[in-house]
This record gives sequence, structure tokens and C-alpha cells, in this order.
Amino acid sequence: MRQDFRLPDLGEGLPEAELVQWLVAEGDSVTLNQTIAEVETAKAVVELPSPFAGTVGALHASAGDVVEVGSVLISFDVAGAEAGGEASGSEQEASTPNLVGYGAAPRTAARPQRRARGSRPDHPQADTAVLEAAPHDAIVEQEPIEPIERPRSTPPVRKLAKDLGVDLALVEATGATGIITRADVEAYAEHVGRVSAAPPQRTPAPASLGDGRTTRIPIRGVRKHTAEAMVRSAFTAPQVTTFHTVDVTATTDLVASLRADPALEGHRIGVMAVAAKAVCLALSRTPSLNAAWDEANAEIVEHHYVNLGIAAATDRGLVVPNVRDADGMTLVELADAIRELAGTARAGRTTPADMAGGTFTITNVGVFGVEAGTPILNPGEAGILALGAVQRRPWEHEGGIALRDVMTLSLSFDHRIVDGAEGARFLMDVAGILREPGRAMLMR
Repeated sequence: MRQDFRLPDLGEGLPEAELVQWLVAEGDSVTLNQTIAEVETAKAVVELPSPFAGTVGALHASAGDVVEVGSVLISFDVAGAEAGGEASGSEQEASTPNLVGYGAAPRTAARPQRRARGSRPDHPQADTAVLEAAPHDAIVEQEPIEPIERPRSTPPVRKLAKDLGVDLALVEATGATGIITRADVEAYAEHVGRVSAAPPQRTPAPASLGDGRTTRIPIRGVRKHTAEAMVRSAFTAPQVTTFHTVDVTATTDLVASLRADPALEGHRIGVMAVAAKAVCLALSRTPSLNAAWDEANAEIVEHHYVNLGIAAATDRGLVVPNVRDADGMTLVELADAIRELAGTARAGRTTPADMAGGTFTITNVGVFGVEAGTPILNPGEAGILALGAVQRRPWEHEGGIALRDVMTLSLSFDHRIVDGAEGARFLMDVAGILREPGRAMLMR
């Protein structure tokens, strides 16, 4: 039986996606949950798992094509078809399983509608397999279930699961302690066929040539989304930027001592992590910087948690994944989380869910050798802090002139929510911690 698979809603109501590359060809045999293609939305590159076990009958798009949500992407020849005629349109629609976490398949040519809560899928086997591969947090309401606690495991096992693309929430601990082990993760990965070599490299979309003196590059994917978001931010929120240059010698000394500590080997704590910790502490004293403007309800929404966005430059453009509940993390945990986010972003594996829900952002322009800049707010956030390059300069110190490590901080904020005094207080709190890290002990 021929089964058509239509491009699903990949998250946040995005209307289209660019096909990066096929990982299968016509005539290939595929299994449930096998990755068949990579597509790029305005937010991220997403792997599409196969919702069927069978043979690839036809590919309906080529690498570089922009495919609308709801369009047929690939057709499968699935074994076990009933003889005697083709299935009706409604039967075909009902038999196509949905990709969990990506939204329901569209029923008409109109904007795709999500599946009604409480409905049960007609193909639970296919949906279960796709659930194991879905990269986003999702809830499938088939039967009432009890909430489950966070999987228990050790840091090396969590890293192994990440490297193998395994969601620990789906792994069952076999030991009496209830702790997920390396063997549990490897067994699960082998079972679902997720163990593979290094991920295939994305083939850049071809640029269209102009008259020989110019090159035209299509505005797509992350670049398009970033441009739209920055224009929306610039013309929606009245933004103000304030600067402060601070002596961070004590912070660089602290970082050097932490990196030399054998007990912290493998954690690579840097100035960025210290600045992130300082931001979390300073936000607790100036909550207006950790807020959002709700135009529809005429309210300012202050968040009592910090989802800290970390701006990362990639070959696909700027992405801003965020560290969830960063305010509850230790310095070591923050350093590890930031490094993990950066690595995922550079590999092009940041998901839309990773970039949603940020409350405040840090961007490190210093890695490019830049002393300062005027950062633009992420839409929906009230503040963003840019870290300039750490430079060795002659500086006033204890009544004399000495060579010191200095850094310029640049804070942009939404002036509808934050006034100048609040912005200055926040910036001086961050600067105070970077100048004297021990001052963090006085804040709560």
C-alpha cells in the first residue's frame, strides 16, 4: 500500500521548511523511527524520523527546495496492504501517523490544525516509535498517566546519551538501584537503531549567481528568522543601551585557579560562566530586567525564574538557545550548560524548543576581539548584556597605575519596562561581581 507522508508542523506554527538533505533514496528499505531527512525551519535544523516501516517509493522534493507544511514530502510502500482498490482520501489521512512534538498533519489547505487533546492515534505502534525519536518535549494524551520524575543517572551516562541521541526519559533502568547505567543507554540505542557515525554534514543551499560581479544568496531559515526578529524588536520596543568598563582581573585570576583545580577537570569554567552567574544574581535584585511587556493584556510580566539565553554565532546565522532555570545552577553547572548549548548550536542541532521561553540574554562579542557593541533585544525580553573582549590595559589600581584585565559591558533594555536607574543598578551589580567575585557571597 502506498502511504504519503506530508511535511508536519515542526513547531510554533512555522508554515514551511527547507529540505537540507535526504538520508534515504528511492527503493531503500526503512524502519520505524529511522531518520530519513534533515529539514531547516526558521528556527533550527530538524531530523525527520520515518513514521512507517517499508520501502521508499518516491521523493517529492530535492535538497534546497522550500516545502510548505502539509505538502507530500515522501511516499512509502508499506507491506500488508489490502487487495482491491486504493484507500479513500479520508482513510489515507487517518492512517498517517503524526510526528509527536511536531503537530498534527493538516486536514485542509488551510493553516495546519493541531490534534484535539484526548484523541487516540489509530497507529499506536508507529506513534510510539516516533515518540522515541522526537527531539522536542511533547505530551501525547492517550491515557491518564502519573507524572514521572527526572531520570536518575550520572553525568558520564547523560553525556553518552546525548552523544547517541537518546532521551533518558525513555530508558528503563535495569538495576535494583533505579539508576540508568551506561549499559542501559547502549542497549536502548541499539534497540531503536539510533547509534550511528558522526552526523552527515549539511550541504549549504546553493547561492544564485548574479551578473558575475555579484552573488545573490536566498534569505531562508535561521537568517530569515533572525532578520524578522531583529526588525520586530527594533521597531516595537524603545531600546536604550548603557556601557560600563570594569576591572575584571580578580575574575580572570579566579578562572585560572579553577581551571588548575584537579577536582574541576573537564568543566572548563570561563569568564562567560562567571558573568552568567553574576547576571542571575543581579536579576534577583532588579526583576524588571527579567520581565516581558504583554501588550494584549496591558501588563508587565515579571518572571520568578531565569531562562538565560546564550547568543551563538553559527554558519547558519545567529541562534539563541537558553539555559533553563539558570538561576538555580551553580557556577560549574552553568559552565557545563553553556558549553553544551554552544556545541549543539555549532553542530546545527539546536531545536525550536531550546530557543523558546528565554527571559534574558547574554551575547559575547569579545570572542571576535570587539570591545563593545549595542546589542538588540530578543523579542519578548526586557534586557540583553554584551560582554566585550578582556584586554590588558594600564588602569588605576590602589592609587597607582598598573596593567589590569578590563572588560566593557553593554546593556540594552526595554525602556517601557526598565528605567535608567534600574538599568544602571543592574549593570553595576554585574560589574561589582566581576570586579570582586567574592561580593557574590553578599547577594541573594
